[in-house]
Amino acid sequence: MTRSFPDGFLFGAATAAYQIEGAAFEDGRTASIWDAFARVPGAVVAGDNGDVACDHYHRYSDDVALMKELGLQTYRFSTSWSRVRPDGGPVNARGLDFYKRLVDELLAADIVPWLTLHHWDMPQALEEKGGWTSRDIVDRFVEYALSVHDALGDRVQHWTTMNEPWCSSFLSYTAGVHAPGRTSIRDGLLASHHLLLSHGRAVQALRERAPELDLGITLNLTVADAADEADPLDVDAARRVDGQFNRWFLDPIFRGAYPADIVRDIRDVDADAVSAWQQAVRPEDLEAISAPLDALGINYYHGEMLSGHPQGDAEGNPHETAGQQRRTASPFPSHEGVHWVERGLPRTGMGWEVQPEGLTRLLVRIGEEYAPEVPLYVTENGVAYDDEVGEDGRVADADRAAFLRDHVAATLDAIEQGIDVRGYFYWSLLDNYEWAWGYAKRFGIVRVDYDTQQRTIKDSGLEYARIIAARAI
Repeated sequence: MTRSFPDGFLFGAATAAYQIEGAAFEDGRTASIWDAFARVPGAVVAGDNGDVACDHYHRYSDDVALMKELGLQTYRFSTSWSRVRPDGGPVNARGLDFYKRLVDELLAADIVPWLTLHHWDMPQALEEKGGWTSRDIVDRFVEYALSVHDALGDRVQHWTTMNEPWCSSFLSYTAGVHAPGRTSIRDGLLASHHLLLSHGRAVQALRERAPELDLGITLNLTVADAADEADPLDVDAARRVDGQFNRWFLDPIFRGAYPADIVRDIRDVDADAVSAWQQAVRPEDLEAISAPLDALGINYYHGEMLSGHPQGDAEGNPHETAGQQRRTASPFPSHEGVHWVERGLPRTGMGWEVQPEGLTRLLVRIGEEYAPEVPLYVTENGVAYDDEVGEDGRVADADRAAFLRDHVAATLDAIEQGIDVRGYFYWSLLDNYEWAWGYAKRFGIVRVDYDTQQRTIKDSGLEYARIIAARAI
């Protein structure tokens, strides 16, 4: 049976500046927190860094030609704060000129540019002044957002403020897995609030300047299932993960308040951290954070099954693989007594379960409970496998092609249940720098030979091109 997508549904792919651009210190760009973090011994697999990455800064024209060949209708990219306003200081015209050239190339190829302002590469100079734990960062972020709009506002319609604030706060400031590598519940809480406040204030400033823009945020979300719905400990474990991963961000954005049950949970663990966070949250902050949106981006890679009972060797925590070399704390402030259940599902090269039906359930839940009037977009969904180039030059990544096909179908399942989902972006267009994993994990539908920078469209890319051309699954 052939199932078609609605008219206007967008098929795209996504990347992020630090992961592909390279040219780390060219044309005025200065160090981001990831440039600094990658140089900490043991922080990143093999000591890899993003100095060259995919050299997209010099090869963007060829990469846009690849997008055109694949039939992509939209391309989600991020601008580098360290390139646009090095060290968080004055605007760097040469840095902005790169994004002008990129956007012009996309428009000439009839590809819709989808811009993300923050995909984790805050200037290191601002981290040294407190980073996301400092309230001053909010004003600096709004300045940066308006600087990008000055250059691109006449040609870019779709603007995303933040990508995955859970990662930029709790994974980065509480678990120490990602840059800047802090391990503090207090710092994670403060970072989460200032990330959300920066989002809200940027939305307000951009909307005041240009009401016609489509403004949104992208959250990474999960489906947290209790192993046994009749077991109170299992149900509570699922509640806590859902609250700390999903509702901590969804509730203030759509309901103007942080989830009270999670505040209580974290207070039980670290009352001083919660007190510091409560002092940082001003009454007017929630009004800004809950400013109306034109789009919500949802990043989905896997779900998880939770129990309140130890699992022994069978425990399958997907978050244990996020930064195995530097993991010194849990990204969940309230994690004691929470255990991940191994379900026997297929696992990816990241150790994550393959669960396409979870994407359908997630989209339906968000569309019904949180954003019934806000269009949803799957802004990231992808998989890492250890694919290789065959003797014939082909990358026969059948597992990734099946993953893509199944998750595109899962997106259509949500649409057919009445959810307003308007686009799907595969992560990622290119193999790239996978944060704490360096170059050890490949997510792309286009393979990159990091020695020669040669690009090869994988079989999964060809499969995606067929889906896009048919607008059907």
